[in-house]
Amino acid sequence: METLCKAVGLCLVTAAAATLLKRDEPVFALLLSLAAVLTGGALLLSAATAASALGDELIALTGLSPTLFTPLLKVTAAALITRVASALCADAGQNALARVTEAAGAFCAIGCALPLLQAVLDLIRGWL
Repeated sequence: METLCKAVGLCLVTAAAATLLKRDEPVFALLLSLAAVLTGGALLLSAATAASALGDELIALTGLSPTLFTPLLKVTAAALITRVASALCADAGQNALARVTEAAGAFCAIGCALPLLQAVLDLIRGWL
């Protein structure tokens, strides 16, 4: 919860400052937003580490192969990265680039999920 409060506070202060800067210095406003994104990402690494530890514990308890959980984590990471990158492109006034970023993220997510889909197909083949 503390990490969330820090991230939200960082984003709110940055949004206010970027709004004031955007009128006179739009480049600096974008750079400020990018710096806040990187700082916020660094703040969230501790939460990601905790989630990873929980995932490792779940794998150990269930006895399932890590290959079933890894695609889920990769797809989640791809979605988060895509969303932030797309928002930064949109803030810079590059809506076409934002849409291309979203499409690239979707294809990347599908690519990351292929091992999981292959495991499902193997399971279905085993039933037949």
